[in-house]
Amino acid sequence: MNAQMTMNTRMKPTAILENDITPEGSDYDVVRRAIEKISLDYRDQPSLEVLAEEVGETPTGLQKLFTRWAGLSPKAFLQAVTLDHARRLLDSGMPLLETSFELGMSGPGRLHDLFVTHEAMSPGDYKTRGAGLIIRYGYHISPFGIALIMVTDRGLAGLAFCDADGERAAFTDMSGRWPNATYVEDMSATQAYAARVFDPTKWRADQPLRVVMIGTDFQLRVWEALLRIPMGRACTYSSIAASIGAPSASRAVGAAVGANPMSFVVPCHRALGKSGALTGYHWGLTRKRAILGWEAGQVAS
Repeated sequence: MNAQMTMNTRMKPTAILENDITPEGSDYDVVRRAIEKISLDYRDQPSLEVLAEEVGETPTGLQKLFTRWAGLSPKAFLQAVTLDHARRLLDSGMPLLETSFELGMSGPGRLHDLFVTHEAMSPGDYKTRGAGLIIRYGYHISPFGIALIMVTDRGLAGLAFCDADGERAAFTDMSGRWPNATYVEDMSATQAYAARVFDPTKWRADQPLRVVMIGTDFQLRVWEALLRIPMGRACTYSSIAASIGAPSASRAVGAAVGANPMSFVVPCHRALGKSGALTGYHWGLTRKRAILGWEAGQVAS
């Protein structure tokens, strides 16, 4: 009885959102609506004027805002992430949508230049569902909406996204993965991670980002494979399966990709369907397109 009461206290939803993190004048909100229009009407290749009218901006204002946010114009972004373009790139073997891993690559564009150093918790730790873990969390404004960041004393353990009013659902989703952990809202503990993860100027080799992965053996193998996909490229589920020695496990790979608790850092957004389609994303397909477009802008610059 007492143990159950303690568990309920840990997971009590009203314990979250002690701070008002509602963004003011978020660029991402405007960008998100533009990307949604692109997603719906990509076959028509909507013009800048049509997109601007959709989001209530002038064409010049949207062009400047979008380019500042993504490093790409709306037109270039449209070309980079529409489904037809994705399929063409995949079929032609162009590098944006690579169908196989190219290990050992170097250069400013690959995600490994984020210099992620990762470790995995033991299978025993995973089976306890977080028992004994203290997970500190906080909400931060990011280029892709509100980011929920979770950390342990060993490093970053979780990163989720949501829009305004979706904070509680994001917390429930993430905390449900490790229901026996103790959760403490502590933005002072998560602020440094938020500042580093989303700022490419802070992706430095001499200051690696520490990540701790909490999952099954198979999930860990898939997540480590995702870390080998360079920024600006993508892989199909089948090629990921082949890279971990399980060529017939595409469906299981898809499930592991969907269960990835560290969005963006462990780049599950770079996983595609066999056709090259930008298939579902746990935090929303529009956000997946946004992240891919933002990365394309980083590589281009």
